[in-house]
Amino acid sequence: MTVAACGPVDGTVEVVDPGVPGERPARCVAVAGASEKVFAGHFPGFAIFPGVCVVEYVQRGALATLPEREPGGRWVLAAVESSRFLSPVYPGDELTSEYVWSRKDGAVRCRASAATGRGPAAQIRLRFENRDARGAEAGAGERREQGRGADAG
Repeated sequence: MTVAACGPVDGTVEVVDPGVPGERPARCVAVAGASEKVFAGHFPGFAIFPGVCVVEYVQRGALATLPEREPGGRWVLAAVESSRFLSPVYPGDELTSEYVWSRKDGAVRCRASAATGRGPAAQIRLRFENRDARGAEAGAGERREQGRGADAG
């Protein structure tokens, strides 16, 4: 499976192993291609892939490997809970990411690590929420309130 989206990066993320929750992490690969437009300004003469772009690739891989797919659900990134950048990512580097998933308080969280051929590049924790589920609950509450107002008048 290959995942592409709009954002600060042009490349795609490939799921190489969807993983099995509790047994083995999911794995994805993306290439920080030398043609990425962000390299032109970050930094001229010494190109380094920006951390926000590493987070974007990790987030895309997380969405592609999300273990809890509910029918009609629309999972969205709710928070980057933490990010730690350990070494630079350069043009042409293959970025391999691994995802360990957990569920708490109605949200799904992943602990992700990203690495290049030189070693660890980043550790990132992301939280995802199902917006369709929350939206449905909020809509039901609004309908109840509207119903009360109509009965009272």
